[in-house]
Amino acid sequence: MAKKQTQAVDINHYDVVLAPHITEKSTMLSEHNAVVFKVASGATKPAIKAAVEALFNVSVTGVNTMVTKGKTKRWKGKPYKRSDEKKAIVTLAEGQSIDVTTGI
Repeated sequence: MAKKQTQAVDINHYDVVLAPHITEKSTMLSEHNAVVFKVASGATKPAIKAAVEALFNVSVTGVNTMVTKGKTKRWKGKPYKRSDEKKAIVTLAEGQSIDVTTGI
C-alpha cells in the first residue's frame, strides 16, 4: 500500500496568519463557524484563505478583513502611537471547526 502523501506547509503561511484574536466577541462568532485571526498588514483575502486552509486543514467559505488604527496614548507624559492591526474573520464550511487554544 502506498504511503499517504502529506503536503508540506509553505513557510510563508506562518507570515500571513500571526495569531488568533481571542475576545468575547470572537468567542460568540465561533458559534457561527467563524474564527478571528490577527494577520499581516499586507495580507490579501486570497492569501489569508490559502494560509488558513493549509495550516488547519479546513475549507474556508469567506474572509472579511478590518484594519484597526493605532491609538495615540501617553506614557510618563510623553505621547506615543500604538501600531495598526489587521484582523481577519474567517468563515468555515459547515461542520468544520478550529480549536485556537491548541496552537498551530
